[in-house]
Amino acid sequence: MKVKVGVLFGGMSVEHEVSIISALQAIHALNRDKYEPVPIYIDKQGHWYTGEGLMDIDNYKQLPELLKKSEQVILHTNQEGKHLLINAASGLFRKKIIDEIHVAFPVTHGTYGEDGSLQGWLDLNKIPYVGCDVLSSAVGMDKIMMKTIVRGAGLPVIDYVWFYSKRWFDAQQECVELVEQRLGYPVIVKPANLGSSVGIQKADDREELVEAIGSAASYSPRIIVEKMVTNLKEVNCSVIGDYEHVEASECEEVLKSDEILSYQDKYMNQAAKGMGGTSRIIPAEIGEETTRRVQELAKQTFLELGCSGVSRIDFLIDQNTNSVYINEINTIPGSLSFYLWQPKGKDFEQLTDDLIQLALKRSRERAQLTFSYDTNLLALQGKGGGKLGTKK
Repeated sequence: MKVKVGVLFGGMSVEHEVSIISALQAIHALNRDKYEPVPIYIDKQGHWYTGEGLMDIDNYKQLPELLKKSEQVILHTNQEGKHLLINAASGLFRKKIIDEIHVAFPVTHGTYGEDGSLQGWLDLNKIPYVGCDVLSSAVGMDKIMMKTIVRGAGLPVIDYVWFYSKRWFDAQQECVELVEQRLGYPVIVKPANLGSSVGIQKADDREELVEAIGSAASYSPRIIVEKMVTNLKEVNCSVIGDYEHVEASECEEVLKSDEILSYQDKYMNQAAKGMGGTSRIIPAEIGEETTRRVQELAKQTFLELGCSGVSRIDFLIDQNTNSVYINEINTIPGSLSFYLWQPKGKDFEQLTDDLIQLALKRSRERAQLTFSYDTNLLALQGKGGGKLGTKK
């Protein structure tokens, strides 16, 4: 029997369209002899849909028509432990159970999909799923928490400061002086918990800093400001595995049209290809020693954050000093970083197979853990256990 893989994508995120591209790439890469993909599209309002038409990217040009031809569903685990797609609409002649899945494959970039929210929902419904768990997803999505943990582990990160957006609105001068005293210019301003370069701006002076922070504050309640490396080379490396074994991919140098790799650079120039269409040099031209350094740091970061599945770790290299800094981690990377594994002999089909097997392995291990006791403590009241609200 084939494993039915529910591929979740879309979502309530500014990276919604990027997620569609990555998910359809993953669906078409699945080995159809082993797996049967079940597309589960989440619209921008949080409604879930399934249907064959969702697997063709051209159909998304007329999204309202596509959704009319799809089934709105609710994913539910019944008492027998089956993970069912239930028809969300009522009606005498409507089919109640639309489909069933055995494992979920989230390809949901950004908020409510990559940040632990969806992972927590899947855990509560006892649905095995691909990728990072709740904790590593949440930490990986939040640039401030990620850098705090990585720095605490003794790994190199660029100097930064952070503050709440409310503090910015209440004490703007204080925040500006903090940046100028601790970092100086130029700096990079980022929302704390978005990906795909959304809301990121460079600031060379106070005027640009105020504008950049104001923009970032519209995307996130917390802002991070980082010292900018002026003679910069950006290098990425992917890692696959879990706590028992990790493997690093080839390194890439991503080429950009400006000093910051923008959303336009990543996706809009070659929309149908996702991150696989971005201009890049593979392998990165950084020499063997630096390549090994980046790969080792990528694996250490993956393990320190408790990751599972596949992630992409992005690095900053100061070409003046050849210093390597961990910039951020993407726990559901664009196009699942398949292009970084091809030079290592792992094609997209093998990558998706590895990810599903890791998910099923974690599910088996979790089934051996104790999460609750069968004893009903309330039934012991009045049998020597005392009364509620009293002390003995």
